[in-house]
Amino acid sequence: MVIIGCGGSGKTTVGRKLGELLGVQVTHLDVLFYDEEWNTLPKEEFAAIQEKLVAEPKWIIDGNYNSTLPIRLKRADTVIFLDLPAITCLWGIAQRRFKHGGGQNDRTGVYDRLTWDFTKYVWKYRATMARQVRANIDKHAGHADVHILRSRRAANRFLAQAAATLNRPCS
Repeated sequence: MVIIGCGGSGKTTVGRKLGELLGVQVTHLDVLFYDEEWNTLPKEEFAAIQEKLVAEPKWIIDGNYNSTLPIRLKRADTVIFLDLPAITCLWGIAQRRFKHGGGQNDRTGVYDRLTWDFTKYVWKYRATMARQVRANIDKHAGHADVHILRSRRAANRFLAQAAATLNRPCS
């Protein structure tokens, strides 16, 4: 399962809840890509790690990283694209900062370093990156069950429906 969306869209929350429902470990790509000092992993090594992850029989991976998205999409049976408005994502980032502070949260794996460039990226995500994400989904995930969720309410309905289908409570 692939969970994609702008920073602050709720990828980690949706992934955590689905992981609990399905009994599957969630991999947060930010944890793999950045170290404690914000250094990034070489692209080839990052791609190789993802190749190994998607070779497993069950997996949930949350994160964007458009350059390696095809690796995940080609092997996914389910794709969740959280295509939320910029203001909703910025509010999600603000809430996360108030709750956890900056940096990489060890519990959730969320990489949270708020910069002006990141704020501009979030603000322009739908006009720039979302198009690329949709094109990648169209090109590499035609075989998958694709869910494009455009609001927090839609994401909550999706999770409730998944829980009901599995006959389990959704926390």
